[in-house]
Amino acid sequence: MSSPSSVVKLTCMFARKIRVDYEQGGRRLPCPLKWLDSFSMRNFTNASVFDNTLPVADGLMEVGTNVPIAELKDAMEDWFRRKSYLPKQSALIIEPCGADTLVRRL
Repeated sequence: MSSPSSVVKLTCMFARKIRVDYEQGGRRLPCPLKWLDSFSMRNFTNASVFDNTLPVADGLMEVGTNVPIAELKDAMEDWFRRKSYLPKQSALIIEPCGADTLVRRL
């Protein structure tokens, strides 16, 4: 029997899947994978509460059950603004998503 693809392995890593979007100029856009990677790598060594975050694709992350979503949003907004990714007038939106959303975006 062949092993599952790497995509299937990634989609089973953490229990919760979230969408990470931002609003700019009245449009809702997925946060680029580059932004999500930057946040996750920085927090991998500096904030243990966010260790269980895994960027999957533009606008998609998987997170562990112990990751507080409200604190994650605040920390991501702060990091994205300090990196000049997210303009001051833009808002970050984090929402849970189902497996169907995950597959469509990949």
